[in-house]
Amino acid sequence: MPQMLRQYKANRKDRSGYLDGQVLVAMPTLADDRFARTVIYVCAHSSEGAMGIVVNKPAPHISFPDLLVQLDVISAGEEIRLPDRANDIQILRGGPVESGRGFVLHSADFTIEDSTLPIDDGICLTATLDILKAIARGDGPEKALLALGYAGWAPGQLETEIQANGWLNCPADRALVFGDEADTKYERALAKIGIDLGKLSGEAGHA
Repeated sequence: MPQMLRQYKANRKDRSGYLDGQVLVAMPTLADDRFARTVIYVCAHSSEGAMGIVVNKPAPHISFPDLLVQLDVISAGEEIRLPDRANDIQILRGGPVESGRGFVLHSADFTIEDSTLPIDDGICLTATLDILKAIARGDGPEKALLALGYAGWAPGQLETEIQANGWLNCPADRALVFGDEADTKYERALAKIGIDLGKLSGEAGHA
């Protein structure tokens, strides 16, 4: 788990005014092309910065069973014995930070002591191999996605970007976070805010 998340978990107290458990939706005017048309689930947000997972950008050319083999969670040839749930898990490009590392967003029916960060609305984050082993055994969470990398912001950076109309935000829900239709999540997130993509301009913010 990144150091920022460890500190966040240890110091989690009054969360008013912070966006953890919310979804960020990129505005067309966002200057950073890496985040064009992204939907980001905010896992941690405090005075020390923010961290989130992009949930609508599939990682190309890799499947969850293939990744389990690469990480030596299972041996080559054992993919056929994986539970159906494991075969359905999406691999996403979670963000540009630590893009070689896996972060599992999952439902709260599964936790690992001292490794799982409960976020909000029955959604948790775990970044250890133990959760991948549990999924491979069929003992893992009901809902899960695996993100390679994450998005990170320095202290005050996310707030500045929101004030500059770089992001909209809205409450998250499990259907949006874990839904299979990654290519429609951007439009669906905007619809939750009541915005038609065809009418969206970069002149209005929502915080």
